[in-house]
Amino acid sequence: MTNTPTPAPFSRIRIRTGALVFCGDDVALIRRDRADSTHYTPPGGNVEDGEDLDVALARELDEELGLDTALAEGGDLVWVVDQRVTRPGPTPPPRKLHLIYRFHISPELRATLAEQELDELPDGSHEVGVIEWIDYRKTAELPIFPPIGPALAALADPRAAVANAALDAVTDANYTWL
Repeated sequence: MTNTPTPAPFSRIRIRTGALVFCGDDVALIRRDRADSTHYTPPGGNVEDGEDLDVALARELDEELGLDTALAEGGDLVWVVDQRVTRPGPTPPPRKLHLIYRFHISPELRATLAEQELDELPDGSHEVGVIEWIDYRKTAELPIFPPIGPALAALADPRAAVANAALDAVTDANYTWL
């Protein structure tokens, strides 16, 4: 019997695609309420091995919001966030690159989208996330992960150009899991 060595923290890299889905000035965020905290995430998820980024993003937005990205405008990459932060739990954390894209939808399309998202947990149960539409200018102080709230709130408008796509890295020195 051979022992497989445990990978060192941040020696593996995962890629996560996420999206800022705007309807006017409102952006869709998923709120997750836990026993001791609440946090928000942009809809999205991990890219599967060998999966194209655009396919992964479309799959995740369909799974979480019921959004067909062919019906949305945009799809441009806005930010990249390099995550090297230790998460609670027994497994060494991966380094994760969060690729944040931007879409715009009509109020008519928004009315057809999901209001809840079920996130499967390792034991097969599900954690319920609530889809909230929040004025993007009010996101600076929200507990959003990755921590894009200040950059999002600083946009001049939902379609504003972004000068630098690389946001500050998230590390143990500047972030603590709630």
